[in-house]
Amino acid sequence: MNEIIAIFAGVGLAAACGFRVFVPLFVASLAANQGVDAIGGVNFQDMIGANFEWLGNDWVTIALGVATLLEVGSYYIPWLDNALDAIASPAAVVAGTFITGAMLPEFMGDEAFKWIVAAIMGGGTAGIVQGASVITRGASTATTGGIGNPAVSTAELGGSILTAGLAVMIPILAAILVLFLLFYFIRTIFRFFVRRRESKRALHAGPAVAVPVSRPPSPPGL
Repeated sequence: MNEIIAIFAGVGLAAACGFRVFVPLFVASLAANQGVDAIGGVNFQDMIGANFEWLGNDWVTIALGVATLLEVGSYYIPWLDNALDAIASPAAVVAGTFITGAMLPEFMGDEAFKWIVAAIMGGGTAGIVQGASVITRGASTATTGGIGNPAVSTAELGGSILTAGLAVMIPILAAILVLFLLFYFIRTIFRFFVRRRESKRALHAGPAVAVPVSRPPSPPGL
C-alpha cells in the first residue's frame, strides 16, 4: 500500500513540475527534511527511494528554496516569462521524470525499466501540463500584449503549490486531481493544434473572391 501511495505522490509532484519546475522539488525536499507524514501516517521520507535520501539534506532544501524564489520572480518580468518557457519545457520533463523515479518503489526491479516508467508517467505528465501552460501564456501575450501574463503566472504558481502540497499530504487526492488536469490540458492542446491547422488552411486558401450577381433588368416605367 505504501508503494502505491508513493507512486501517487510522485505523479502528483510531476504534474506540479509542469506548472513550476522547482516548486515541487522544493516542497518534496522540505517534506523529506521535516519528516512530514501524509494522510494515513505514511512518512514522506519513507516514500523516497534509498538512493534519494539526500533530497532531504539541509543544503539541498536551501538550494532548492533559492532556485524556487528565482524561478517564481522571473515569471513576473514582462517578456522574460515567454523566453523562460523555452527552457522550462524540457526542464519540466526532466524534473517530472526525476521526482517520479525517486518515488517509484524498488519492486520495479530493473533500474532501466524503472526510469522508462518514470519518463512515461512523470515526464509525460509534466510535459502535458507545461505544454498547456505555454499555450495559455502565448494566448495571453497575443491578446493582452503581456499585461495579463502576471495573472497567468499567479495561477500557475498556485496550481504548482496546490498540486505539490496534495501530493505530499494527500497523494490519492493528488492523483485524482492529476487525472482531471490531464483530461483538461490534453483537450486544450488538441484544440490549439486544430485551430492552428484551420488557420493555416484558411491562409493558404487565400481571400474569398466575391462573385457578382446579375440582376434582371427592371420593367419599363419603374
